[in-house]
Amino acid sequence: MISEVTDHNFARTVEQAPMPVLVEFWQPGCGHCLALLSQLQLLQDEVGASVKIVKMNVQENFQIPAELEISSLPALALFDRGAFVRFIGGIGKKDEIREQLLASVNIQHRT
Repeated sequence: MISEVTDHNFARTVEQAPMPVLVEFWQPGCGHCLALLSQLQLLQDEVGASVKIVKMNVQENFQIPAELEISSLPALALFDRGAFVRFIGGIGKKDEIREQLLASVNIQHRT
């Protein structure tokens, strides 16, 4: 299960994580968000030891989405060692997202 991150625990969960973190910004009722979440769950099963995947509800959290200038949903933001790396295409299949992760951070050597 992909855990929820909030404005209050973002620093501890994402910025202080010892591994890359992929954050899905979503909102209830967004069909594309829910479809992406199911793909991310499959991806988490494959790369869970190398990448942490979390989700943030933008209807309940405003600070982090505003800082990142999230303007459309779903949105995927990749962080590594506490720093924002890049946005990853918001709607995709598990394999496409994994390839973008591999191209962005060196996850294959992480345990």
